[in-house]
Amino acid sequence: MVVKKVFHQLHLWLGLPSGLLVFVIAITGCLYAFQSEIQDLTQPFRFVETENRSFAQPSLLENNARHALPEKQLHSIRYGARDRAAEAIFYHYNPTYYYTVYLNPYTGEVLKINDNEKGFFRFILKGHFYLWLPPKIGQPMVASATLVFLIIVITGLFLWWPKNRKVARQRFWFRWKKGERWPKINFDLHNIVGFYTLIFGLIFAVTGLVWGFQWFAQSYYKVAGGKKSLQYQAVVSKSDTSPVETDSVKAIDKVWLKLLDEYQDAASFELHPPETDSSAIAVNVGLQEGTYWKTDYRYFDQYSLKEIDVDNLYGKLQNAGFADKLMRMNYDIHTGSVLGLPGKIFAFLISLMIASLPVTGTIIWWKRRRR
Repeated sequence: MVVKKVFHQLHLWLGLPSGLLVFVIAITGCLYAFQSEIQDLTQPFRFVETENRSFAQPSLLENNARHALPEKQLHSIRYGARDRAAEAIFYHYNPTYYYTVYLNPYTGEVLKINDNEKGFFRFILKGHFYLWLPPKIGQPMVASATLVFLIIVITGLFLWWPKNRKVARQRFWFRWKKGERWPKINFDLHNIVGFYTLIFGLIFAVTGLVWGFQWFAQSYYKVAGGKKSLQYQAVVSKSDTSPVETDSVKAIDKVWLKLLDEYQDAASFELHPPETDSSAIAVNVGLQEGTYWKTDYRYFDQYSLKEIDVDNLYGKLQNAGFADKLMRMNYDIHTGSVLGLPGKIFAFLISLMIASLPVTGTIIWWKRRRR
């Protein structure tokens, strides 16, 4: 009884102050669930007519994109399916900007310049990540609220646990009589919905904490058996000679043509032009549409074009162990996209139910307080 009382106090006094934050994080996650599908429906510049010819080489797209945004730093060029526009991504942290230049992948024609820092879904994402506060303030608040939510879920399971079979029958499903009073309905909503979202709430919390705290990510990875570095380190080109170009074919084009031959069934190619004289050419080869974890990360010396091996998570998928794959799957698990569209729908519904728990929990506390 003493343990149960302690758990009850933890559940109550951690839940009350964090309830609003948990609600905002859950509801924004819910609203963001189908952002890619909705944007595909509402932004026709993401698509092009399929043509019976090869894509233009990345150097052409790079040149046209740089002319479109001459004052910005190009991060990458991305090719997708044959009916989708290519994307030139311009990103910088400080000063912060994030643009996508959409191009026809067959001709290199600029179709649209989109400011990704604006729009409904960017607003929702900033709420989910930072509570619409400056990142240095909002990010620790979101991470801390997620950690508190993890404790609330664990204590909630202990409080939910039925003491006998008769009580158990009322904890697994709604058994409301005609004319049932609202306090009983609300109590059941909190307990039963809480139980069925328990496992998924833990998954959302753990995958969120991987981004929230470096110490948590390191511990999670080590417990899973990980041995590589979680830190992405810039890959350096070793040579100091002129870049390899033959018959006007640039180094990035040579790398792209090489990988096109190796990955004939790839879903996407994202090429990162060297940002400095010592940077390597990095290429992310998407092996499956709609997921991020099934990706081969390849690196090439921008001068000799020799491949550079890395000893971190971001290498070839075939070289990844269980813990490496678990960390690479973190985003796909968090969003449900690891199971495709059905997974996203499921994650949407679970997020909606989690958002209801602070509401029903606060009502329970308020009713008891009045009594």
